[in-house]
Amino acid sequence: MLKDKTVLITGASRGVGKETARACAAAGARVILHFNVNQDAAVELANEIGALGCIAADLSQKGAADRLWLQAKNMGGNVDALVNNAGVYRETPLHNAQNWDAGWSEQFQVNVMAPCELMRNAINAWGSKGGAIVNIASRAAYRGDGPDHAGYAASKAALTAAAKTLARAHAHNNVLIYTLTPGWIETDMAPSRVEARAEAVADIPLGRVAQPQEIAAMATFLLSGQCGSATGSVIDINGASFMR
Repeated sequence: MLKDKTVLITGASRGVGKETARACAAAGARVILHFNVNQDAAVELANEIGALGCIAADLSQKGAADRLWLQAKNMGGNVDALVNNAGVYRETPLHNAQNWDAGWSEQFQVNVMAPCELMRNAINAWGSKGGAIVNIASRAAYRGDGPDHAGYAASKAALTAAAKTLARAHAHNNVLIYTLTPGWIETDMAPSRVEARAEAVADIPLGRVAQPQEIAAMATFLLSGQCGSATGSVIDINGASFMR
């Protein structure tokens, strides 16, 4: 499905990014892995799947996304597809002004500005030849999140709106942009305490949190271009815990 396509995946050292890298490689893609601090895990994965290479970038820093794109382009010769998976989940309680300010700022930089900068670079580079982008957002973009995570929900809503806008604006150039809005996924961001875990699962009619391989499978299919008319779509993957 992705034979000879070069795919840049952010946050690829673990979780959804890791499984998406595996799935893309299995589909024939030439994969470039982005990581922040987990270099050993990224290198191990690169060796496992035969990736083109790994690029370190702290996406909380302004300009990091632009530099990442340039490095990926230099590494691959070109980049045909992009998976914006990297993200952060921070508490922003109303009663703590310091956490509020820092949490909102970091989440908007990592969850909105960085992926949008990568989309901007991709669209400008592709011109009329097109390409595919999958953004990993969250059901929180639509239903909101817990009381201490307004900043996270707002950042994912902003990413979702930006992706829709860019999809409408650039579909005529065969730029395909999709957004996935999972609920809880079986990664290290999922609840681990027994009480919190039970509460999270009780809210999911399917009776379990999603596996990262499920998100990866959908992302890989969309990157293939086999359903281009779905560009602009937001696809819920949350065990029927939220439906629009």
